Amino acid sequence: MSLLSKTAKVAHSTASSVLAKPVIRVGSALPSVLLKDQASKATVGLDSLKGKNIILGVPGKCIRAFTPSCSNQVPGYIKNYEKFRTKGVEGIYVVAVNDAFVMKAWGEKLAPQGSPVKFLSDDKGEFVSELGLVFDASDALGGPRSKRFALVTEEGKVTKVNVEDAPPNVTVTAADSLLKDL
Repeated sequence: MSLLSKTAKVAHSTASSVLAKPVIRVGSALPSVLLKDQASKATVGLDSLKGKNIILGVPGKCIRAFTPSCSNQVPGYIKNYEKFRTKGVEGIYVVAVNDAFVMKAWGEKLAPQGSPVKFLSDDKGEFVSELGLVFDASDALGGPRSKRFALVTEEGKVTKVNVEDAPPNVTVTAADSLLKDL
């Protein structure tokens, strides 16, 4: 790697860290950022959701979305959707810094018969950046990605924040763990 490449890499990583917002806290309102469902236009605003909802952040990128961590975490939410409903949850949303086409394909792979769990694209990383839950994954994934997190919200306000200490971990963001906390 050339000196110029190394310098650019350090500058990018430093800028990502310096510009990162603090992690969203309990009681905070969700940011007003539109995400993409399966359309090419941003149409979904999680800040306007009614009732209690769960928002899962996963690192994203096609290569990452199909790794065991992501593909073992999200099926727990699909499988336990009705259990979450009995705890008052209106909806479950999976968000990744990825394009809508990959999110659609991943949702179809994990739930071929369909699922009420929604897969949303934060293709520019705006939503997770506003949450303070973005990290520099340039080496492994080519750019900024979402930390692995689970938020519980009510009427657009955060009531619970669970963030994994490392992206491959699925402990505090696992469906079983969150079910126990509700």
